[in-house]
Amino acid sequence: MTNRPNRSGSCILAGLALATMLACLMSSASAQQTKHETNKRMADASALVATDAAPQATRRSIARAKKGPYYVDFRARTAASWGHAFVWYGKTSERAVEVAGLTPKGDTLSYVLGHLTWVPSETGASYGDLDPEYLTASYRVYLNEADAKRVFAYIKKLQASSPVWNAETTNCTGFIGDIAEYMGLKVPYRWQRPENFVNSLKEINGGRQMVRLSAE
Repeated sequence: MTNRPNRSGSCILAGLALATMLACLMSSASAQQTKHETNKRMADASALVATDAAPQATRRSIARAKKGPYYVDFRARTAASWGHAFVWYGKTSERAVEVAGLTPKGDTLSYVLGHLTWVPSETGASYGDLDPEYLTASYRVYLNEADAKRVFAYIKKLQASSPVWNAETTNCTGFIGDIAEYMGLKVPYRWQRPENFVNSLKEINGGRQMVRLSAE
């Protein structure tokens, strides 16, 4: 008689592992919800300049300009699991900031299921995207007005054409990697922790702060 794999035992172990992961994530998510919710479309001006690597005199000059340069800020923050990568984009002379990123839509269960299959996504601001205390990495790149219009339009298009999320194939680092590639930046290996991805993006591009798109 040959021994057959104990499939029921494997299923039980997989179920217990999934339940444990779900309980941990739900506990962490519940703790985060006790913090003050921030506005998803507005950031304080001090937060905008906090991660700007330009000298202070330059920042003041930009703030005084009627039409300051535009920017895309590749960012990473902490989360209940691996973290999250996303972008801020807008105009340095304005308080308003747009946020774009790829996350699973819904609660913790959607996140867990997203490690097994594709789940519906959200592409706007998520909890913690505007809180400096959660920030782990940032790389800001400036554009002129003409290039900014093209890049911002691409971001909107990418948001509209990204209906699903999956931890392995269509995730947050892949999403911001597409934006970086459109801008003509060198893009590192995408399937890594968000903090590592943003730091690698900055490193392989030599920390360049100004990007000019090629002619259409």
